[in-house]
Amino acid sequence: MHMADALLSPAVGGALWAGTLAAIIYSAKQLREKMDDKMVPLMGVLGAFIFAGQMINFTIPMTGSSGHIGGGMLLAIILGPYAAFLVIASVLVIQALFFADGGLLALGANIWNLGIYPCFIGYPLIYRTIVRGSASPKLITFASVLSVVAGLQLGALSVVLETKLSGITELPFNTFFVLMQPIHLAIGVIEGVITAGIVIYVRTLRPDIVDDLEGVKTLSSGGSLKKVLVITAVLAVITGGALSWLASTHPDGLEWSIEKIYGKPEVPQKQNPISENLSKLQEKTAVLPDYSLPSKGEEENPSWPAVNPGRSISGILGGIMVLVVILLFGIGIKAMRKFREKT
Repeated sequence: MHMADALLSPAVGGALWAGTLAAIIYSAKQLREKMDDKMVPLMGVLGAFIFAGQMINFTIPMTGSSGHIGGGMLLAIILGPYAAFLVIASVLVIQALFFADGGLLALGANIWNLGIYPCFIGYPLIYRTIVRGSASPKLITFASVLSVVAGLQLGALSVVLETKLSGITELPFNTFFVLMQPIHLAIGVIEGVITAGIVIYVRTLRPDIVDDLEGVKTLSSGGSLKKVLVITAVLAVITGGALSWLASTHPDGLEWSIEKIYGKPEVPQKQNPISENLSKLQEKTAVLPDYSLPSKGEEENPSWPAVNPGRSISGILGGIMVLVVILLFGIGIKAMRKFREKT
C-alpha cells in the first residue's frame, strides 16, 4: 500500500508530512522520558525483519492481486505504540530513499497510513482492550486479526481520500473505494493471522514483552531476550536474503485497484517543481531501485520464484540500514537523557 507521488498533490503530501513529523516528535519525546534501553536492540532487529517481510507479497486467491504485511500492529504489540511508530517510519524512510519503494512526496502519507492507524488506533483501542487481563492464544489471535484489519481498512480509506483531495488523477472516488476496501480486508486477515502467530511465539520466550500493555514497555531482567534477538535477526536474514525470491508477481492491492480502473497499475505523474525535484533526489539516493541490481532491460514476464541476487542484497542491506538507524536513535535518546539529568 505504498503510495506513489503521482497520486498526491504537493499540498496534501505536505500536510501529511507535517502530521507525520509531529507524530514522530511526540513518539520520540515519550520514549526519551521512559524508554528502557534494553528495548533498542529489539526495535532494531524487528525493524530489519519488517523491512524484509514487506518484500514478500503473498497472492490473494481468485483476485489476481497480492499483499504484504504492513507490520505496524506486530511492532505495536511487541514494542508499544511509540517505539513501533518510530520503527515503521524508519523502515519506510529507508525503502523510499534507497530502494525507490514509494515516493518521497508520498512518504509522509505512507508513514501515516501504515503507522498511525495500527500504532495509535488499532493497538490501544482494539488489541489492548480485548486482551487486557486474559492474553490467551485464542484471544491474541482474535485481537490481532481484528486490529490489523481495522488498521488496514483505515489505511486503505485514507489512500482513497488522499487521492481524492489531491485531485490530480482521474480515479473516481466511489469505484476506487469499492475496490480498495475488500482487497485490503483480505490482506488484513492474512496479516492478522501472521501477526498472531509471531506474537504467540514471542510470548512463549518472553511473556513479559507481550503481556506488558503499557505505552512504553519495560523489560524484566530475566527471560530469553537474547534468544528472541538472535531468532528475529536470523529470520530477517533468511526472509530478505532468500524468501523474498518467493514474492508474488501479482500487483499489490493498491496497484490492482488502480489497474482495474485505469488499465495500468500506475497513473502518469503530473509534474510540478516539487515532485520533479523530489524525483531527481530519489534517483540519486536509490542505490538499488525496486530492490534490484541495475539492468539494461526490464523482464517482461518475471519468473517465479525470482532467484535474484539484487533482491537478496537489497533485503539484507535494507535490514542492516534499518538496524543502524534504530541503534543510532537509541544512542541519541540515551545521550539526551544523560544531558537532561546533568542539567
